Amino acid sequence: MKKGKLIYCILFFAICLCPSLGMLVTKQETSSENRQLSEFPSPKTEEGKINVEWLSQAGDYFQEHFAFRNELVTGNALLHGRLLETSTADGVIQGKNGWLYYKDSLDDYLGQDLLSDRSLFNIAHMLSMTQQALEEKGVNFLFTIAPNKNSLYGDNMPYYDKLKVSDQTNRENLESWLTTEKVAYADLYQALMEEDEVLYHARDSHWNNKGAALAADVLMDALGKDHDSYEGESYTVRRDYTGDLDTMLYPLASTADDEIYYDKETTYATVEEIQSNFDPRITTVNPVKEGSLVMYRDSFGNALLPYMADAYANAYFSRGIPYQLMDVETHSADTVIIERAERFLPEMSQFPPVLTAKEISLTENEELQGSDGAVDVKIKPQGMTAQLSGRIKEGLLDTDSRIYLKVNGSVYEAFPMDVKVEENLDDNGFCLYLPSELVAADGNDVEILIEKDNKIYNIYQNNIKEDSIQ
Repeated sequence: MKKGKLIYCILFFAICLCPSLGMLVTKQETSSENRQLSEFPSPKTEEGKINVEWLSQAGDYFQEHFAFRNELVTGNALLHGRLLETSTADGVIQGKNGWLYYKDSLDDYLGQDLLSDRSLFNIAHMLSMTQQALEEKGVNFLFTIAPNKNSLYGDNMPYYDKLKVSDQTNRENLESWLTTEKVAYADLYQALMEEDEVLYHARDSHWNNKGAALAADVLMDALGKDHDSYEGESYTVRRDYTGDLDTMLYPLASTADDEIYYDKETTYATVEEIQSNFDPRITTVNPVKEGSLVMYRDSFGNALLPYMADAYANAYFSRGIPYQLMDVETHSADTVIIERAERFLPEMSQFPPVLTAKEISLTENEELQGSDGAVDVKIKPQGMTAQLSGRIKEGLLDTDSRIYLKVNGSVYEAFPMDVKVEENLDDNGFCLYLPSELVAADGNDVEILIEKDNKIYNIYQNNIKEDSIQ
């Protein structure tokens, strides 16, 4: 009896130690969850002091790197998915009929935690200001939204449809403001909805190649750009596509999905060697086409890139945020496209593009209305520019109020934006970029003007130095 208990204890502890000891002989685990894994912590901080968080950080490292992690994660996911039809991955929703959905799209699907009217205005007016600045330089501009999978194909969503708060979505609400602000907009949702065929992957959050080709046609039609349409082009179907959601949920047991491959050959080439179409910056050339494109995109641009690159002599694709609009001059672009996934629209209100402001003249006379109507006003150097930012106090702005800054006597319109304050978003923020030579390090006279009820009010006056907050 004692011998049996001893063997049992040895086996028990051996099994418990396998993940730890296995780290010595197995290759390092990689993330299947679209995130960066933690690195092994140093016993000392960068300042040379003892790292008091070492034990906690080491625990996090072990949790993410123990041997056979992906095997165990996969096994657990298979048990829940096949038997209980539930997802064990935080970012994945287990749908019906083998479909998977991205959990970041759930708020939009349920109609909850929607953007405020002011936040929607911030996005639309930000785009309108960008469009105006580019058109003044002779550059075409187009904005588009890549729809959430469950916005188009929600039939396989699980019980969540019973939890809907409203039928509103950020996309639909924003579209109204885009019209008001006269933003050049290509409606991909409507184009995809009109198709009888499903153009998204069942086990991925994105469109397939046929959906991307259709999206490219819509964008270039909206721009009036000559291009080769893929409508009616012959293609083959191969079951060789591994979905992002499938990999997150089942790292070692993913199910291949169908993908469409057009027979038509492209004529573009990448300038530099790339690992995939999801590289942060990609430059392409096409000797048999005309025009130059700068496209700011997200992961939906992976499948979209070949069709867009094939239509332009030169193209530059960037995933960088905020958008660095000096790219337009660097690449001598005649066209700028901003593509944003529907699920990421809330982030747009927080990151205005880096675009130096142009001095303007206000026709209306300003009325003085206090001197402390803004908070957290600061000037921060950023390379060749200086960023001025802050927040207007609550209750001073209308939904569509514009914000102007008078800096050392010159007036500029600032981008409206949302600012994160602790765990909340303040939709009364602003941001302005000026050439660094227009800002003095020893102090700048800053006044803030707002448009309200068709009048201009001066609500703030102060002298601000760089790297200081008032």
